[in-house]
Amino acid sequence: MSAIIEYTPLLWQGLMTTILVAVLSGALCLLVAFSMGLARLSPHWIIRWPAGVFVEVFRGTSLIVQMFWFFYALPFFGIQLHPLTAAVLALGLNEGAYAAEVVRGAISSRAKGQTEAGIALGMSPALRLRRILIPQSIPAMLPPFGNVMVDLLKNTSLVSLVTVTDLTFRAQMIRSTTGETAAVFLTILVMYFLLSVLLTMLTQWMEKRYALDRRALAVQRKALREASLKDKVGAL
Repeated sequence: MSAIIEYTPLLWQGLMTTILVAVLSGALCLLVAFSMGLARLSPHWIIRWPAGVFVEVFRGTSLIVQMFWFFYALPFFGIQLHPLTAAVLALGLNEGAYAAEVVRGAISSRAKGQTEAGIALGMSPALRLRRILIPQSIPAMLPPFGNVMVDLLKNTSLVSLVTVTDLTFRAQMIRSTTGETAAVFLTILVMYFLLSVLLTMLTQWMEKRYALDRRALAVQRKALREASLKDKVGAL
């Protein structure tokens, strides 16, 4: 373990790179999830079909192959990407394809009465999505979104294959220098596990914070407080 303590600054640098990759990829994942998920719900085939092809291609091919394609194959077509850019694109698009199905499924599962009520009120499709369907679907999306983000975090270990100096890359450097294979990889195993636990705890907090029954209870409590206040004013 003395080698681990000696090379702690190196592991810390790798950890910061891993977190950076996870945050950037996660943001891209959410952007892709909502854009492709909503596109797959479009009544227009010219929007729905390309989104479906995108989702199936990125879900049906290997993440490593996609990462290698962005970093090693695109230069043959005159496109040279920075290692970090290639890694973020591969992770964000791959995980975003899975998350797009979460968005599509959550919105599709809403009761038809919600849509019919919006139509009866004269709401446009975009307004119905923004004011009715998406807000009610967010609580249902959170648990699978949490799983996708944890999976994305674990897959950041693959970015070392395209020369991104993340936590795994630094660990391999330390192992090559010291020969402490078990100690080094046990250390980063614990570090990845702790990051995953933090993500899980954040997801669980958001589930409780945005749960539909919790929001309904809050509305009921607010209504009761207003009614009680009116009674007191009337009594005066």
